[in-house]
Amino acid sequence: MGVLNITPDSFSDGGKWTSVDAAVAHAELLVAQGADLVDVGGESTRPGAPRVPVERELGRVLPVIAELTARGIRTSIDTMNAATARAAVAAGTSWINDVSGGQADPEMLGAAAELGCGFLLSHWRGHSADMNAMASYGDVATEVRDELRAQIDRALDAGIHGSDLVVDPGLGFAKDAEHNWRVLGRIDLLEDLGHPVLIGASRKRFLGALLPADAAVTDRDLPTAVVTALAARAGVWGVRVHDVASTRLALDVVEAWDRGSRG
Repeated sequence: MGVLNITPDSFSDGGKWTSVDAAVAHAELLVAQGADLVDVGGESTRPGAPRVPVERELGRVLPVIAELTARGIRTSIDTMNAATARAAVAAGTSWINDVSGGQADPEMLGAAAELGCGFLLSHWRGHSADMNAMASYGDVATEVRDELRAQIDRALDAGIHGSDLVVDPGLGFAKDAEHNWRVLGRIDLLEDLGHPVLIGASRKRFLGALLPADAAVTDRDLPTAVVTALAARAGVWGVRVHDVASTRLALDVVEAWDRGSRG
């Protein structure tokens, strides 16, 4: 999944793709570099980010999704709002990526069930403005798995088909750096849930902590690619990334390694 942030305040590339032409051009580049799906978002979920009115979110994402659909580019809509999800699917998107796992908007799970599209369900404890205060765990990997299981049950009860669900452990959401590494280190626990797994580690702060203090956000693409390779070896369904080119290369290395081991 290639990230397309149509926002002025996203932590890594806010403001770069706010015009429709710039957003479409970047989406085409992501696909040319190997993205299977372009994840279009109109609201930043960086730590401390304020909420965006639905009308503003719609104004940002719908023209882009419509244009990408016309060009045959597959998209997902990164939103916590049921109204935005409905409008995006009507405009041609095929996946809903809700970082709240259907908890931010009480209408989201029902809307996703009615729409019958893919639903990316993330572990979530609260909005960006409050989530750091919620980063308290005993055994974080087990608790994330168990809380995701409860979220999955709510999604299924709302009518979403199990075959439409992909789960995401929500790295960086109500988790500090050590929590994120512990979740990744026990990624096998997520297999207990019986659904494909998405990993979204790209350019996040816990990767930045491995770099010099003055490193640019884009310097996090190398550790992101390493996480991608390790996640691929662990059998995840997909990764959500900003730099598709380095991710594609990391996956090519994993595939070549696996071919070598077979023969």
